[in-house]
Amino acid sequence: MAVAAEYYLLLSAAIFCIGLFGVLTRRNALIFLMSVELMLNAANINFVAFSLQHGNLTGQVFALFGMAIAAAEVAVGIGIILVLYRNFSDVDVTKATTMRW
Repeated sequence: MAVAAEYYLLLSAAIFCIGLFGVLTRRNALIFLMSVELMLNAANINFVAFSLQHGNLTGQVFALFGMAIAAAEVAVGIGIILVLYRNFSDVDVTKATTMRW
């Protein structure tokens, strides 16, 4: 019993909207980073769903690349957040107008 592709697309759209809401409304850098991860995972769900729909592995390979990009983004983002916290003693992205000290 296969799940229709429309359900995957609805799930992906919901996750993407949650991530977009988090990026646009939150000031905390960690929540900002997690919201970007949600948006990347929504794209990965779409890749896998279309891969399943068309019966090839291309979407799954792109999903793996998306996960690698997400992991690299987290590594760089955590570094930026650590520097932000060290310099401003807070992770509010609106307080840091420059990364120079």
